[in-house]
Amino acid sequence: MAQQPKKILVIGGGYGGLKAVLGLQRKYKGDAEITLISKHDYHYQTTLLHKVAIGTLSARKARIYYRKVLDLQKVHFIKDKIVELRPKENKVIGNGGEYFYDILVIGLGFKPNNFGIKGVEQYAYKLSSLNAALRLDKNIENKFKEFVHTKNPKDLQVIVCGTGFTGIEFAAEFATQLDELCLICGIDRRIPQITCIGRSKHILPVFSADLVQSAEEKLERLGVTILSGATIKEIKEGEVVIEKDGATQSVYGNTIIWSAGVKGSEIVENSEIPNKNGRISVNANLQCKEFPNIYVVGDCAIATDKDAIHAPTAQLSAQMGDYVAELLCEKLEGRTFEKPFKFNHRGTVCSIGHTDGVGIVYHKNVKGELAAFMKNTIENKWLYSIGGLNMVFKKGQFRYRTSN
Repeated sequence: MAQQPKKILVIGGGYGGLKAVLGLQRKYKGDAEITLISKHDYHYQTTLLHKVAIGTLSARKARIYYRKVLDLQKVHFIKDKIVELRPKENKVIGNGGEYFYDILVIGLGFKPNNFGIKGVEQYAYKLSSLNAALRLDKNIENKFKEFVHTKNPKDLQVIVCGTGFTGIEFAAEFATQLDELCLICGIDRRIPQITCIGRSKHILPVFSADLVQSAEEKLERLGVTILSGATIKEIKEGEVVIEKDGATQSVYGNTIIWSAGVKGSEIVENSEIPNKNGRISVNANLQCKEFPNIYVVGDCAIATDKDAIHAPTAQLSAQMGDYVAELLCEKLEGRTFEKPFKFNHRGTVCSIGHTDGVGIVYHKNVKGELAAFMKNTIENKWLYSIGGLNMVFKKGQFRYRTSN
């Protein structure tokens, strides 16, 4: 009896899942069935959500539709939300039905981590998805437009909880747009305020003291207030309660953004696969130890390299996706694959508005316009990898052009 073709199922179309599918689409010549399931019919760059939330990147430009970048002769695409994993039965459950697999690649992305702090879910916006960023953009736009009627200064006071990349990039992007927003809406520029609150002693703790100091000076010049070494105790409506230097105090503002950390997927967290906060420990081949036919990429994987645990980033996720595609091509064609996953850290850049930034590129510190240029180059390189030059020209980030 002829053997049925193998079913390869990739769940989640973020950086890792999409790269895994595109790698298989490009290199695999066999007859296995390849399926991608995502809850949206488009991919978006999570590293640019702060721009969507301020309106400097349009939703139209941010969306990259899967059916436009996939070869639908080679890859099935299904729009569905996965709600349950059943690894013992080799299937996953979605709202639209159940899907069986021989090999599963989990790339379900991240969820904001509220660390059990009261009020985060009720009163804070998150930059966790394109739709969440669009809701925040709408809120900011309405607050500024309506200020002529409300006259409430707290409506123009924005609090960012978290001083890692997401929080700092959002605060900086917003600060660079305030002059124009105030001009358009006829608002005194001294009224809007942006405050960033972080637990660490300094912002952007992954960077050296030199880069951190440079970033803090740039933010201060933009009028952003930084409260470092502050522990958030509770979020109330229009208020963040913090403890700093042993004293409790409140910071007021009617728009609160939560960007203080992420965890893996809730679907993974609630599954029978052993995990920690929705993240699965994997071996050197990104394979789930308990279920060898499951591979994990992106934020759902705890990938270790010589005992160094990598922070989840888009760069890491994309390299994991490429690796799993290469591994599966070899294994499906009956060859052994010994090469372990190794993360090649090419650099990290934090943008401070569209034309400024700080970062490390190939182990060298970069600042200012060069850093901004490198950030745009990184974003455009991703677009090139999924859709070639045409995609870069349509969706790319350029020094002289925003969606504004």
